[in-house]
Amino acid sequence: MLVLTKKRHIEIRFIGPQDKKSEAISALKPLGFVDVSDSVPWMECFPELDEQSLPGVVLAGARAKEGLTQQRLSELTGIPQRHISEMENGRRPIGRDIAKRLERALKVGYKVFL
Repeated sequence: MLVLTKKRHIEIRFIGPQDKKSEAISALKPLGFVDVSDSVPWMECFPELDEQSLPGVVLAGARAKEGLTQQRLSELTGIPQRHISEMENGRRPIGRDIAKRLERALKVGYKVFL
């Protein structure tokens, strides 16, 4: 049985001579490291997603990925459909107990909802 696994990534920062930067990056690439010095934090790209609305966006995405309606998710979890709608729209927080019920129905770790 195939199981989804989460790859752990670390960020490493170096201090050194500027003229050796490209040489250091080239040496690390064969080991699987990637230069992300020109990347932008996701919050700068999506300022409308604040910390309060983010769990709702994750919930809506996970529900869509599984092809479930709010009503069907309600039936699977015992959470009223109205509450699911409120959570997806950032008007209701997602607590730990609810997150664990969502985890079982949506096949994602409960911590993504907190």
